Amino acid sequence: MLLLGLDLGSSSVKASVLDAATGRVVASAQSPAEEMPINAPRPGWAEQDPAVWWEHTGRAVRAALAKIDALRVRAIGISYQMHGLVTLDARNEVVRPAIIWCDSRAVEIGAKAFADLGPELCRSRLLNSPGNFTGSKLRWVKENEPEAFKRIHKIMLPGDYLALRLTGEAQTTASGLSEGALWDFSQDRPADFLLAHWGIDPTLLPGLTPTFGPQATLLPAIAAELGLPAGIPVTYRAGDQPNNAFSLNVLQAGDIAATGGTSGVVYGVTDRLAYDPESRVNSFAHVNHTAKDPRLGVLLCLNGAGILNAWLRRTLGEGMSYEKMNALAAAVPAGSDGLTVLPFGNGAERMLGNRQPGAQWHGLDFNRHQAGHLCRAAQEGIAFAFRHGIQGMQATGLSPKRMRAGNANLFLSPIFRETLASTLGVTIELVSTDGAAGAARAAGMGAGIFATTADAFRSLDVLATIEPNPSLVAPCAEAYARWEQVLKRALA
Repeated sequence: MLLLGLDLGSSSVKASVLDAATGRVVASAQSPAEEMPINAPRPGWAEQDPAVWWEHTGRAVRAALAKIDALRVRAIGISYQMHGLVTLDARNEVVRPAIIWCDSRAVEIGAKAFADLGPELCRSRLLNSPGNFTGSKLRWVKENEPEAFKRIHKIMLPGDYLALRLTGEAQTTASGLSEGALWDFSQDRPADFLLAHWGIDPTLLPGLTPTFGPQATLLPAIAAELGLPAGIPVTYRAGDQPNNAFSLNVLQAGDIAATGGTSGVVYGVTDRLAYDPESRVNSFAHVNHTAKDPRLGVLLCLNGAGILNAWLRRTLGEGMSYEKMNALAAAVPAGSDGLTVLPFGNGAERMLGNRQPGAQWHGLDFNRHQAGHLCRAAQEGIAFAFRHGIQGMQATGLSPKRMRAGNANLFLSPIFRETLASTLGVTIELVSTDGAAGAARAAGMGAGIFATTADAFRSLDVLATIEPNPSLVAPCAEAYARWEQVLKRALA
């Protein structure tokens, strides 16, 4: 019995097939090989065409299924990039390009709603400011593209759109609405009060479906197109960070997960309806949240993280690889000989009050600094941004001592993970999983193939444990203090 997991990111779509009997991935594929484009019609904007997502979903699924007996697939799980806005007309055609997670155009709209409705009301009911989330992006469309807004029949998160293309059903989840600041925790229902404030009809929201469980079945034509059995169900969907936490078996209060892809994330689980008074981090309904048994994911998101490393790889020229960058960085001492990098070049940063200081390099000496210094300083700058942001998590009662991360992206770099462990004073466990594999495992939970979480995670392997390096603690502390001073001046 096989399970299919889809992970729709802003860079690519990955499909993984999990054998339910062994808990092992038996096939996987990714499309495209390089990053999908992010369109920026204006500074601070970020858009993608949902049709491109669907094209690469098909390619990834067909490539993965070519390696196995597709007729054994029994359920589908979906993970997706959070906070995006997909707008559809009455024929389920896309009205305008999707406004994705790192787009900053709605910052002022969210801030105004926060002030108009009152911080206490927003925090007590949304656990967040409306911020730059999905709801604020929809209000931006209403204000700035009224003709497009009139055509909207339903709005969706990226994963809801993917499920619609698979099944024909327009649905979303409470966890999904919470990530768009559209869930009222005090009433355990969609945040109609916020939509009313903005003059938005709540019927634009899709109907609710559980995060785990049979949601809708695969359309016959789509099954034939993808090479899947007709009628198999979608049994799970979640945003990429809640799903990443699930993938790492981070489900109970006190558990901490981290990722280092295009963005960097620390995601901690609490059983309290907690929020950061300064909105530096955000609280969302976790995949296993219920009103009676709360599970909130406290999310620190750094827009500027792995995208800095990717930019640097391209900038260093043809033939440069991440492996070469890591080797160059390893030859440079901790602290990068005084070179300091702020990685904030990918939109407004919530942990900085939605400000955009941009990516900055400080202390660059043309006579001393070489490519290795650039590589190490970039990774150190990202690690220091993690530490700065975790201060907001502590306001919710979370204080990470141990975190789990997938063995992927930035966490493949010994320099990055050692710097992060030594800067934070935490132990990092690297686990053999990723978002697509986690979505497949969750599909098994939703389909009832795994009776318990213990069954689902019995084969999850810890590949490595990284402790703080005593020889790095002092130089990292010194470099972090310098980094904080640079950030303070940048924000002044």
